[in-house]
Amino acid sequence: MGRGKIAIRRIDNATSRQVTFSKRRNGLLKKAKELAILCDAEVGVMIFSSTEKLYDFASTSMRSVIERYNKAKEENQPGNPTSEIKFWKREAAVLRQQLQNLQENHRQMMGEELTGLNIKDLQNLESQLEMSLRGVRMKKDQILMDEIQELTRQGNLIHQENVELYKKVYGTRDVNGTSKELFVTNGQSIEEDPHVAVHLQLSQPQQQNYETPTRATKLGRLQLH
Repeated sequence: MGRGKIAIRRIDNATSRQVTFSKRRNGLLKKAKELAILCDAEVGVMIFSSTEKLYDFASTSMRSVIERYNKAKEENQPGNPTSEIKFWKREAAVLRQQLQNLQENHRQMMGEELTGLNIKDLQNLESQLEMSLRGVRMKKDQILMDEIQELTRQGNLIHQENVELYKKVYGTRDVNGTSKELFVTNGQSIEEDPHVAVHLQLSQPQQQNYETPTRATKLGRLQLH
């Protein structure tokens, strides 16, 4: 049967409290030593018992650990000029590296500086270029479709305005009240569907023949003779 969980609170019984302290102290110091050896870390542990007895462990020396701790604490303290300078230096170095990587990728996208790339790198670069080109073409086609739809809409509006204007000028109503448009071409009236584009055409004026009076013609002949 497994052990039950122990409530994390002060143990009232002094004997039990002392036994638990001894066990957990030894376990904590053992874990600190293992951490220092396995991870090459500098570890320092100080423990004071309830009777003011000191137990400690340091992977190097406790003085070295404390000095390093105080120095790191001072450098990381907010508002410290030294820590801020180091922080911004690290940020600047990271940004320079990112800019260098972006410039290198851009040159490779333009087909430059491909000497150090192998077949796999070139295939990946080719795939990226194809995806980029496909995205550009899709965006271009979408813009063209939007422009065509807008031109079509404007054309329909203009056509509707022309139909309404034609109704105001030439529109009539038949006996049943149906609205029709009439226009005359070559002397014939033709009904026009309001949903069909209207094409107006001007006809050439017909020349009129004026007969010259016979008397005036005769007088003109006499004057010539």
